[in-house]
Amino acid sequence: MKSDIEIAQAATLKPIQEIAAKAGILEDELELYGRYKAKIDYMAVLNRLAATPDAKIINVTAITPTPLGEGKTVTSIGITEAMAQNGKKVMLALREPSLGPVFGIKGGAAGGGYSQLIPMEDLNLHFTGDIHAVGVANNLLAAMIDTHLMHGNELKIDPLTISWRRVVDLNDRAMRQIVNGLGGKLNGIPRETGYDITVASEVMAILGLATSLKDLRERLGRITFGYSTEGEPLTAEDIKAAGSMAVLLKDAIKPNLMQTLEGNPCLVHAGPFANIAQGNNSIIADKVAMKLADYVVTESGFAADLGSEKFMDIICRYGGFAPSCVVITCTMRALKMHGGLPANPELLKGENDEALAKGCENLAKQIENMKLFGIPVVVTINRFDFDRDTEVEIVRKKAIDAGAEDAVPIEVHAKGGAGGREAAEVVCKAADRGGDFKFLYPLEASIKEKIETIATKIYGADGVDYLPEAEAKIKLFTDQGLDKLPLCMAKTHLSLSHDPALKGRPRGFRVPIRDIRPATGAGYLYPLLGEMRTMPGLPKRPAAVDVDIDVETGRIIGLF
Repeated sequence: MKSDIEIAQAATLKPIQEIAAKAGILEDELELYGRYKAKIDYMAVLNRLAATPDAKIINVTAITPTPLGEGKTVTSIGITEAMAQNGKKVMLALREPSLGPVFGIKGGAAGGGYSQLIPMEDLNLHFTGDIHAVGVANNLLAAMIDTHLMHGNELKIDPLTISWRRVVDLNDRAMRQIVNGLGGKLNGIPRETGYDITVASEVMAILGLATSLKDLRERLGRITFGYSTEGEPLTAEDIKAAGSMAVLLKDAIKPNLMQTLEGNPCLVHAGPFANIAQGNNSIIADKVAMKLADYVVTESGFAADLGSEKFMDIICRYGGFAPSCVVITCTMRALKMHGGLPANPELLKGENDEALAKGCENLAKQIENMKLFGIPVVVTINRFDFDRDTEVEIVRKKAIDAGAEDAVPIEVHAKGGAGGREAAEVVCKAADRGGDFKFLYPLEASIKEKIETIATKIYGADGVDYLPEAEAKIKLFTDQGLDKLPLCMAKTHLSLSHDPALKGRPRGFRVPIRDIRPATGAGYLYPLLGEMRTMPGLPKRPAAVDVDIDVETGRIIGLF
C-alpha cells in the first residue's frame, strides 16, 4: 500500500468552489486561499439558513490512546465518506493540526490511507495561518504585560501572580521555564516565566468556543493574566490588549473549507489540546455544518473521558446543541495493549484472546461514560488484515454487553468509504433514534462536587484528594463567583486515571488535584490532575528528520 502522502499527492483535487457548491455554500460566502482551500463567511451562511433545521451531530471518539494509534480521524473521515456513499447529506468538522505533533512523534492530522483530507500538506503545514494568528495574539498580551511592568506598573501587577506565558507552535522543551527581561534596564524587568505550545493557549480555547466576533472580543477581554498587589484579578481588558488581540483574530474566526479524497466537504477550524483545553473543533464550524447537512460528523480529541466529556459538558453548553450519537473507535492491537501486552507491533498481530478480553474493559468503561449522557453509542473496530473474525466477535460481544448498539469492523484506511458503509448505516440509525441528552453535572454544583462527579463517574476513581494550592484556589474562585463555570479537567491522555502507567480500566485509585487555574475568557476552570505539560518535547528521533522537499519539483516528501 502507498504511503499517506503518496496517496494524497496522487489524488485529483476538485476546485474548492465545486466543494463549496456541493456543501450548499454560495460563491460570495467564500474567501479563497488558493485553489483548494477557503474561508467561509459564517455569519452570511448562518443568517441565510437561519430557518433550516439543525443536523444531527455524531461525535467520534476512542478508547484510551496507545502508542500505535486507534484512528479517530481516519474513522471520522471514513464514516463521512461511507455516509455519502449511502446517499446521506453529511458534513465533517475537524480540528486544525499543530506543527508540534507534525514534526514530533505523532505526525499529521489529516487522516491516513484512503481516508484523508487533501491537500494534506497544506493542512499540516501552516494551513490558513489560524494557529499563527492565535500565537501572535497570545504573545501580544504577554509583551504588553512585561512592558507595563517596566513603565511604572500603574495596574500594580504582582509579578509573582502572572500566569500568562508566551507560546510557540513547536515542541520545544528547553523553553518550558525561562527567565526573561535579562540584559539590562531597557530589556524589561527580569522574572521567571515560560512557553507553552500555541494550541494550549487560552486564546485557542477562546477561538474554539466563541460564537461570533462580538463574543470573541468579549471573551478576550475577560482573560485573567494575573493579580494586583491587592489581590484583584487583572484582565486583558484592564491592560487594554483585548481590542488588538481581536483584530489579529478577525480572519482566524472564520472556519476553513477542505475536501476529502472522495470529494466530500469538511470544515476545519480551531485546534485546542484535549488533555489541557476542550479538545474539539470550533462551535462556529459545528453551527455552520449543522445548517448545511442532515448529519454532522465531528471528532473529539484523545478519548471519551477527555475530548468527548468536554464536548458534552463544555461545547454543548456554550453551543446550545446536543449530539445524537457517539462513535467509539478502537483497534485489536490497542485493546491487547490495554490487556497487558507491550507496544510490539509483531507481538500484537498474534492471537491472544485473553489480553484482548482484558483490554475490552477499557472499551466497556468508555461506553459506560458516554451512556451517562443519555445518547446511543456505536463502536467501530479499525480492522487490519491480520485481525481475526473470532477477535471481532469478542469485541462485539463485550461492547454490546457494556451498552453499545453494536460494534462494527471498518476498513476505511484501506478502502475509503466503501470500507465503512455497514458501520455508517448503523451509526445513522442510532443517530436517527437519538436519546435523551443530559449534562453530567449542573453548573450550580460546587467546584468540588463537579470535580468529584467527573473523577468518580468518568475516570472510575474512589475519590479525590486536594493539595493545599487547590484548596486555596477553590476558596478564591468561589469567592470571585467563578464556581458556576464548567470544568475542563487537565490530565494525562494515556490513562483513564491521572497516572499514565495505569492502563486498561484502573480501579482502587484516588485522583490528586494539584492546582486549579482560571480560563475566564474561555469560560471554564481547569483543575490540574497530577503532573501536566503544556509544552511537549521532541522524541530522540522526531518525525522532522524524515521530512524534506524535492527541490526540482517542490514536492514535499516524508510527511505523514
